[in-house]
Amino acid sequence: MSTVLIVGAAFVGVTALVGGVALMFRGTEDSLVLDRLEVLTNTGATAKTAAAKNNKSNLLVQTLDSEQVSTLESFLSRFLNLRLFLDQAQVSLQPLHFILISLGLFWAGTLLSGIGGVHLFLAPLVGIGMSVIPFVFCYFKRKRRFETFQRQLPDALELLARALRAGHSLAAGFKLIADEMPQPLGSEFGRVYEEQNLGVAFEDALESMSNRIPNLDLRFFATAIVLQRQTGGDLAQILDKIGRLIRERFKIWGQIQALTGEGRISGVVLLGLCPLLFVAIYRVNPEYVRVLFDDPLGKKMLASAIFLQFVGALVIRKIIDIKV
Repeated sequence: MSTVLIVGAAFVGVTALVGGVALMFRGTEDSLVLDRLEVLTNTGATAKTAAAKNNKSNLLVQTLDSEQVSTLESFLSRFLNLRLFLDQAQVSLQPLHFILISLGLFWAGTLLSGIGGVHLFLAPLVGIGMSVIPFVFCYFKRKRRFETFQRQLPDALELLARALRAGHSLAAGFKLIADEMPQPLGSEFGRVYEEQNLGVAFEDALESMSNRIPNLDLRFFATAIVLQRQTGGDLAQILDKIGRLIRERFKIWGQIQALTGEGRISGVVLLGLCPLLFVAIYRVNPEYVRVLFDDPLGKKMLASAIFLQFVGALVIRKIIDIKV
C-alpha cells in the first residue's frame, strides 16, 4: 500500500510541476489577438508609438500561428514541429496542452499498472504506451486527412480549369473550390484565398499550403501556378494534364496495393504474434516469464528480441512500401 501512495504522490507532484512550467512559458496568443483587433478597429491608435504604427501592416498579414512559442516547444521543434503536426491533423490543441495530456496519460498508466500488480519493470512501459496514444491518434487522423485531400485534388483541379475557361480569375477559382469542395481540401483552398485577401502574396500563400499538405501533386500544382504567373501560358490546359496524371497514379497505386496485400497481412501477424504470446504466457504463468526480468541473460534476450522486432518491422515496411 505504501508503494501505491508513493507512486500517487509522485504523479501529483510531477503533474503540478509540469503544469506550473507550462503556465510560466505559455505564449502570448491572447495579447496577439487583442492587438490584431485593435489594428482592425483602429482603437487605441493615439497610444501607439511611431514604431508600432510602422508594424501594423506586418501585424495584419501575420498569422495567428506565428505567436511566441514556449521554451519547451522550441526545444521539441528540433525533433518534431508539433505545432505544424497538430495543424496538419486539424486538432485544436496547443502544443503545451498536447504535451501535458501525454504526460498525464504516462503517469496514469504507470499508477494503474502499479495498482494492478504489474511488474515494476513493465509499469513504465505501460505508461509509455499510454502516453503515445494522443500522438498515434493525431498521426492516423493526419494520414487520413492527407489521403482524403489527395483523392479530392483531381476534382478540384478540373473545377479550377473549368472556372478559368469560364472567365473567372485564379483567386475566384480558389474561392469557388473553397465553397464547393468538402473538407479538407475546401478549407485549405479557402485559407489560401483569405490569406491573399489579407495582403499575403499569392505565391507565399501557395507555399504555405504546400508546407501544410506535403503532397507531391500539390507541389506540382503550386509550381505550375507560380510559373504561369511569371511567364504566362494556358493554365487550364496544364491543370487538366496534372489531373489526368494524378488519376493514372491512383490506378497504379491501387494495383500495387493489391499485389502487396499479402505482405502487409504477413507483417502484421509476425509483428503482433510475439507480444500477444508474451502477454498470454505472463497471464497464465508469471513465474515462467519473470526469468526474463530477473536473470541478466534474460534481460539481454528481451532487449535483443525488442530490437529484432523493430528491425523486422523496418525491413517489412521497406519491402511493401513501393513509391508511385
